Amino acid sequence: MSYDEMYSYMEARVDALKTNKTGDERQTVDEVFDKQTLMTLYDMMTSGIIDSVRFPIATGKEGNVFYAVDPDGEPVALKIFRTSTSTFKRVGRYIEGDPRFKGLTGNRRKMIYAWANKEYRNLMRYYDAEIPVPEPISCSKNCLVMEFIGNETGPAPQLKDVVLEDPTETYDEVIAFIIDGYQAAHLVHGDMSEYNILMLDGDPILIDCGQAMTADHFNSKELLKRDIENINRFFRNRGADVIKTEVIMEETLSGDRDGEEDEEDDDDADGEEEEE
Repeated sequence: MSYDEMYSYMEARVDALKTNKTGDERQTVDEVFDKQTLMTLYDMMTSGIIDSVRFPIATGKEGNVFYAVDPDGEPVALKIFRTSTSTFKRVGRYIEGDPRFKGLTGNRRKMIYAWANKEYRNLMRYYDAEIPVPEPISCSKNCLVMEFIGNETGPAPQLKDVVLEDPTETYDEVIAFIIDGYQAAHLVHGDMSEYNILMLDGDPILIDCGQAMTADHFNSKELLKRDIENINRFFRNRGADVIKTEVIMEETLSGDRDGEEDEEDDDDADGEEEEE
């Protein structure tokens, strides 16, 4: 199939490609849906992972999230990591010291692919440890498909935009993300805040896990402390009964197994999901 034929196929299934756009809108579409990304999405569609891409849900620091549907008409979330130079520079801050990126420095597209795959694997770790996160479904190159967090009215709101019935109860649940995430998933989120937690039916759900580091990363303790301080700051302002940072740190680290290093994922350089 030629690229023009593939594009015509995609144009009927990706809403962002259907409407003539100008200015900043056109630039955004071109930046997100470049030729390589469209080819990746085409492969996902023809292999039955997704059927169509509907509308944008959110625009993040590294990628754009879209509401999509699978071949059964069920909603899923599609996160497309932008392959621009600015994205490359940002993720580079999290590359240093992470063996999963060894040898990729300087190769922009491969590093973005590995970054997307890292988020997929981090989500899998959290999900397997029963931490509330979107269930990861598939990852190929710079495209990540996961569970849609929301309902028929739209995506779930961020924690910052919700009036909490019981701030202390929600606080305890979020602190459990930190403690259990470290002890069971062996991860430190590294960017946990009211912006990276969604609220669905009164329950918090952790998102944006790409920058999460393994517990044995050289900077994990510093990131752990920052996560705790961010969460304490937010919930203190919401009137919750907040636990001292030092107490949470001690409880979290007390479950760390002395002398046992955390196993690193053997990520493929191109970010492709491993065959089952």
